[in-house]
Amino acid sequence: MNLFCKFISVAAICLLAGCSGPSDQTFQLASPDGTLVVEISTNNILTYTVTRHGVPLLGRSAIGLHFADGYKLGTGVRSGKTQRRHIERTITAPFYRQAEFTECCNELRIELDDSCAVLFRAYDEGCAYRFETAFAAEKIIQNEIAEFNFADSVNLTAALSDGLCNAYQYPYTSCRLDTLTDERPIILPLAVDCGSAGQVLVCESDLESYPGMFLVPGNDGLCGLFAAVPDSCYLHAHRCQEKVATRHDYIARVQGTRSYPWRILAVADEDRELPVNNLVYLLGAENRIGDCSWVRPGKSAWEWWNDWGLTDVPFKPGINTLTYKAYIDFAADYGLEYVILDEGWYDPGKGDVMQAVPEIDLPELVRYAESKGVGLLLWVVGNVLDARLDEACDYYSELGIKGFKVDFIDRDDQLAVDRVYRLAEAAAARHLMLDIHGVYKPTGLNRTYPHIVNFEGVYGLEELKWSNPDMPSYDVTFPFIRMAQGPVDYTPGAFHNATRDGFRIDYNRPMSQGTRAHQVATYLVFDAPLSMLCDSPSNYRKDDICTRFIASLPTVYDQTEVLSGRMGEHIVTARRDAETWYVGGLTDWEPRELEIDLSFLTPGCQYEAILMTDAPDADSIPEKYMLSRRTANSQTRLNIAMAPGGGFALKLIPNPEQLKNTNR
Repeated sequence: MNLFCKFISVAAICLLAGCSGPSDQTFQLASPDGTLVVEISTNNILTYTVTRHGVPLLGRSAIGLHFADGYKLGTGVRSGKTQRRHIERTITAPFYRQAEFTECCNELRIELDDSCAVLFRAYDEGCAYRFETAFAAEKIIQNEIAEFNFADSVNLTAALSDGLCNAYQYPYTSCRLDTLTDERPIILPLAVDCGSAGQVLVCESDLESYPGMFLVPGNDGLCGLFAAVPDSCYLHAHRCQEKVATRHDYIARVQGTRSYPWRILAVADEDRELPVNNLVYLLGAENRIGDCSWVRPGKSAWEWWNDWGLTDVPFKPGINTLTYKAYIDFAADYGLEYVILDEGWYDPGKGDVMQAVPEIDLPELVRYAESKGVGLLLWVVGNVLDARLDEACDYYSELGIKGFKVDFIDRDDQLAVDRVYRLAEAAAARHLMLDIHGVYKPTGLNRTYPHIVNFEGVYGLEELKWSNPDMPSYDVTFPFIRMAQGPVDYTPGAFHNATRDGFRIDYNRPMSQGTRAHQVATYLVFDAPLSMLCDSPSNYRKDDICTRFIASLPTVYDQTEVLSGRMGEHIVTARRDAETWYVGGLTDWEPRELEIDLSFLTPGCQYEAILMTDAPDADSIPEKYMLSRRTANSQTRLNIAMAPGGGFALKLIPNPEQLKNTNR
């Protein structure tokens, strides 16, 4: 194991038996509807089990914290005092997949000694625990014990990494637990098929000043793995990106009094419930920026994916003022809120975020964009921005820049997580939005900092510039797994579409796999308050009808439901913005015909249905689609055919006069 991926493995640390006594107790905590039961034992070693529908889901699993001074939280419990409460409240969720939703759970707090406690919550849709400490002084955490010993031999759908320093962008592998090795740590969330106990996602939330958790095989299941705190770093010459050279032998240095991240098991009876599981969001720390009315989600024209690919223009396209004015013109013509200036607007090799390249007149671009009603966002490497954080945020907010696309964090050790929080605080203070690319999965951070409007941590469309994966299958897999953690910067919108056999890797003129309608549907299926139009304005203008359809779609909704879906096969998602509904469907490489039940519409109201579907010959000419209009109501059933790698998108606009007379 080299120094770049040095880590502490819980499998290598033995749990020592502690003293027994009156604290040797077993506690039960049931979800509000009683279907999920957590049993916690403080007998020598702190452990818990989970059953659901009366079926074992998680076998006895040890949890705890090991400190450098020798104290082992979770071993030899001395108190065992408990507090119970029922929580039921409305969560307001700006820029989330639901405008608001209800949190309902039962909570149990167990004091482990005078300075430590563990907090468990049981929801109908899952369970979670976290530690709390109240030490007088700072502490060093050597390791965390987090076991997930599933009750049966289970099937996993896992994103397997190449180590603990990575971009968090991997396709999913379906495998059995007993086939895993510790050579490729699992990135959270992990999907586990627990049979009659349900579908399970292992997630985490409220990851503040603490490393993220990976999973590796343990003695009886899976156990947590955490990157150690960096000791020394260096800057890579290409982008001045910070890389880890050496690490300490501990995972975190923490304040004595604090709460630790939530470890979550999100559960469901059906796959379609997973993309709308809210546990990660509601267990994130509450809003820290206060009024967020200045945050403006939307869509952005974007140049990097299409390689600044303008055609039929009277200048040489590239990283220059005229090219960006053309992108601004395109955004203004189609009502897009933003244009991103990606890598190259400053010299990445110099790493000076305060100096644009000579070919770009940034103040002029800001002035021009403002005159067109378009905002500008600037790409920057995370540590490069951090090095001049206050200076850069002050200057660019005063200049009129609307936010940053922060890239190449590529770690989730404690110092990297601290950096993300530091960037978030500084940006919020100047009313700058953030789109964090090259980053670990969101961990409730979009609740804490609603101005972080998107996160990558997804195997997005950029992968097709240099590889040939099975993207349509991935598109109908990650919404059930990764999207439970939060929104995704997938960067959809390719207009150069290809069949499975016709796809070719082309870095400068990239294409997508699957149909044009599939690309449009991703805007409705994927959570993304800030969504890219990744292709060239020249390509978009050639298909004005489709481009205007995409431009008309919201990026933030009041309500989201998954109407049908099966992980790895298909998904159909319905979203409501005010009284208008939008439905998007995606399939893998298998053609499908689905019946779409519109009973979620307001009874007694007629809707204009605008439907984009694959054309009959889209299986051979994937750019072809059909756009149709009809009336619909809550009794309508639509039979929609999807080509291989296909999809559909549907807008349902209510008759306003009829809506007034309904009881909605």
